[in-house]
Amino acid sequence: MAFVFDFDHEHEVAPRELRALLGGKGANLAEMTSVLGLPVPPGFTISTEACREYLAHGWPDGLDAEIRGHLVRLEESFGRRLGDAEDPLLVSVRSGAQFSMPGMMDTVLDLGLNDRSVEGLARQTSDERFAYDSYRRFVAMYARIVLGLDSAPFEALLEDEKGAAQAASDAELPTESLRRVVVASKALVEGATGTPFPEEPAGQLRGAIEAVFSSWLGPRARAYREREHIAHDLGTAVTVQAMVFGNRDEESGTGVAFTRDPATGERRPYGDFLVNAQGEDVVAGIRNTLPLAELSERFPTVHEQLLGMFDRLEAHFRDMCDVEFTIEQGRLWLLQTRVGKRTGRAALRMAVEMADEPVIALSHAEAVARVRPDQIDGVLHPQFAGGDVVVATRGLGASPGAAVGRVVLSADAAVEAAARGESVVLVTNETSPEDVRGMLAATGILTRRGGLVSHAAVVARGWGKPAVVGAERVEIAGDELRIAGHVVRAGDLISIDGTSGVVVLGAVELASAEPPGTLETVLSWADEIRDGRIGVRANADNGPDAANARRLGAEGIGLCRTEHMFLADDRLPIVRRMILATDPAEEAAALEELRCVQREDFVGILEAMDGMPVTVRLLDPPLHEFLPDVSALALKAAIEGLTPVEERLYGAARSWHEMNPMLGTRGVRLGIVKPGLYAMQVHALVDAAIDRIESGGHPIVEVMIPLTVSREELALARSWVEDAVSASRAASRGLEVRIGTMVETPRAALRADELAEQADFFSFGTNDLTQMTFGFSRDDVEARMMAIYLERGLIPANPFEQIDTEGVGELVRCAAERGRSANPGIKLGICGEHGGDPSSIAFFAEVGLDYVSCSPFRIPVARLAAAQAVLALDAKR
Repeated sequence: MAFVFDFDHEHEVAPRELRALLGGKGANLAEMTSVLGLPVPPGFTISTEACREYLAHGWPDGLDAEIRGHLVRLEESFGRRLGDAEDPLLVSVRSGAQFSMPGMMDTVLDLGLNDRSVEGLARQTSDERFAYDSYRRFVAMYARIVLGLDSAPFEALLEDEKGAAQAASDAELPTESLRRVVVASKALVEGATGTPFPEEPAGQLRGAIEAVFSSWLGPRARAYREREHIAHDLGTAVTVQAMVFGNRDEESGTGVAFTRDPATGERRPYGDFLVNAQGEDVVAGIRNTLPLAELSERFPTVHEQLLGMFDRLEAHFRDMCDVEFTIEQGRLWLLQTRVGKRTGRAALRMAVEMADEPVIALSHAEAVARVRPDQIDGVLHPQFAGGDVVVATRGLGASPGAAVGRVVLSADAAVEAAARGESVVLVTNETSPEDVRGMLAATGILTRRGGLVSHAAVVARGWGKPAVVGAERVEIAGDELRIAGHVVRAGDLISIDGTSGVVVLGAVELASAEPPGTLETVLSWADEIRDGRIGVRANADNGPDAANARRLGAEGIGLCRTEHMFLADDRLPIVRRMILATDPAEEAAALEELRCVQREDFVGILEAMDGMPVTVRLLDPPLHEFLPDVSALALKAAIEGLTPVEERLYGAARSWHEMNPMLGTRGVRLGIVKPGLYAMQVHALVDAAIDRIESGGHPIVEVMIPLTVSREELALARSWVEDAVSASRAASRGLEVRIGTMVETPRAALRADELAEQADFFSFGTNDLTQMTFGFSRDDVEARMMAIYLERGLIPANPFEQIDTEGVGELVRCAAERGRSANPGIKLGICGEHGGDPSSIAFFAEVGLDYVSCSPFRIPVARLAAAQAVLALDAKR
């Protein structure tokens, strides 16, 4: 097996198709060299296979010999030898993974310099200052990257010499100063490591290659891969390339440019450059750069050549390209190119415009594939205007978007402040259903406890409210809180970013969300692709949310949580009267009041979704969630006593209290204990549907029974629904009601063939299914242990964010297959939080689900992700 390939190696396929072997950088360098014939300094690539072998078993057998052979060819093509004392070749050693990870791994420049070759470089270039400037850069970089030393002492040496020489910039340091920096830097290395700085070029090269391989496992690279969902086992390639010098003289320079504006998508070159500098100076930000437009004034011929190369690169790669270039004494070299990173707004504009441009002519499918689902979030939600913020603490980003507001510590305070027109951030240890009105009033939500599918996270996502949960360093005490040692009082300003989980003290400037017209163009193309393959519905519980979901492109409601209707200020007292009822007549009266208000809620939802399916889940949570907290009432009883009403509520709360309510009297079990409750809800729904029919509407009604685990249980619950429908005017009005169940326990998934005998549809509740499969409490594990499990590789991803395809996913697949075998006409959907996650949607499409359902604000993301999932399936076939 060959591990090393020259840039001009003749592969059996185009080099750009070999990213998995050569890495993105190596593949594109080979493409530019062997296909496009662009001016690229020669070099070779050590493959990702070599990296994987090294990380698993150490330095691969035979790799030294391969590198020596390719180095000899490089020396012959360039006419110089690595580290030669008379006419030295210097090389760069860079990382290059299959997927772009800018800045996440390591690079070493000017390799091959030592006390002998630096003199040869000085003679070769007739520029002693340039040679020693390159040498001091190499020593400092090698010490940091390969030897693992802190860069601060080396930077301090340089600053001291600049001060002594009264030099305003690095470029003004005289040769003698640079000599002293080199000597002192090497002394630092020997003092820190106990051995002299390595002088032998072959040893330098081996050390640099090993450092780049090892940087694949570095914390910043691992964190980036987790954020971008890149597999940890791919490894990185390493490119070894002849150095060209932008810091040679005033006729030299270096820059980084994009063929289009990566922020806006505008079709104009964009970038920066520096005169008499190396590439690291540009990306490190240690010198003020010049805009690319000024290149035409300083180097007009080079500028014209560069623009011509931009056109060739775009035409060849059919995308916006990111290009690194160096000018050495007036000669232009391209050091690398890759498809450029871009904002969501730019991605949308480029996708639409490139579909219209004759040279690129993207198909609609290609244009849809060019936009990442997460880029949609960037154009739908407010964001921090700049990335340079002082982070006070971090939690879990539970609901995207940024918010700035004054701290409030209770739902009542949030409501009162919102009534005064103030923007507030509700800060609590955790939220409960009683906090809903405060959450609705708040601009953003911050909790100390909880995970990504906790109450706060689910409600916030449903309403599109920015939320950060599980921020454990937030401590609440009275009317103030401490955040990482800082005291923050009620009324102080804070800022939160619900995408990254960042919390900032004070007000951060926000960039407003104004979706461009290109968004709907791309989404309309996405809808064409997925039409008839996989639908997208919304999780919505009221008319306004349903109307908003339809505006965003939802094709129905996959989950209407009826319990949310009970939490409004005018509903909760009625629910509590029903719970506290001491005789059937009192309970029936409360249920009738609830039927009337639920009927109005259902009318609003059915009207908003007229002609589209609406799946209503009957009451799911245990009744104690509608009662005050037992411990709070116990404390009040001990300190000041309770009112008669509070005494009754306290008794009910204790009566309904369960040690493990997640597995207690909830879902269909609640319907069995209180049969009148489900009958009331069905009557309200059917009456609302009939009202819509009589008003000229076309309601499509589906009733979902939660938490069933057996055929007999579902058959009983189905009979309640059928009896309630039969007792109404549904038949005479031509109303058909489909009845199904939520599959949310492992047993239900494994016995899906039996359940399917009594179900018209299945909806997978993957939140609870994940909890029960893993034995994880979703409100606890994310805050306490998830980060450790991910860091140690104990699980590949957070299963509450991405579907666990090996466990939970297999249960979904099993249930889908068994359900369809028993009932070929059964419809299958997903209504858990995974319904808005792109990687999970790809899995559900592969399993063959009919639709996904998610929070309204995730609808555009789901539309795009579903289309991309269809394209991926078609590509496999």
